[in-house]
Amino acid sequence: MLQVRNLRVSYDGVLALSKVDIDVEKGKIVALVGGNGNGKSTTLRAIAGLNTADAGQIIFDGKPLEKIPASKRVGLGLSLVPEGRRIFARLTVERNLQLGAYTRRDADEVAESIDTMYSLFPILKERRYQLAGTMSGGEQQMLAIGRGLMAKPKLLLLDEPSWGIAPKFVTKVLDTIQLINEQGMSILLVEQNLHKALAIAHHGYVIQTGCIVMQGTGQELLNNEDVKKAYLGV
Repeated sequence: MLQVRNLRVSYDGVLALSKVDIDVEKGKIVALVGGNGNGKSTTLRAIAGLNTADAGQIIFDGKPLEKIPASKRVGLGLSLVPEGRRIFARLTVERNLQLGAYTRRDADEVAESIDTMYSLFPILKERRYQLAGTMSGGEQQMLAIGRGLMAKPKLLLLDEPSWGIAPKFVTKVLDTIQLINEQGMSILLVEQNLHKALAIAHHGYVIQTGCIVMQGTGQELLNNEDVKKAYLGV
């Protein structure tokens, strides 16, 4: 589904990613984990087309993406749920969902997709006419994920979905990510909660100072002594 090879990204001449190789197989959850400031979000933004790569290849569904702008990548089947949710706070919940489908022209199917989001996130149906910015952080995160799914992506990019939400919502959000995957969605997950991310991931990568330094199944990384010492406080 996705191949990233030798990805290199810099900000104003300062290197952020120097050598990132990632594979995402169809129907799998892949977790990209590591400490803050090591390049996790930059990797997702480069894949989505929001950051320009200095070098390397990004191949999605067999198609090179280097010359394709972010707006066109959505139509190809890539959807990013950004860190911090970035919902439209002064619009209603339902309008936020509608805007997630801006690349689609099938009005009836869009309406069906909104109903699907309400089934997946019942709280959104209760809040459908409420301004999105008045909801709790956890409810906003559910909306952000639902908005991302409204594009009917082949691959969902999730950037820190548990960021800034109450602990009771963290489990709900991660359970929902698993449910979405079980329905066939491929997912590349960046998550600050390393233990929970690797627990649901089929495969994982550890990134440090802009380089992939370790990879394996989620369980292999959870059992790795270096990972335990560096990230799990063991």
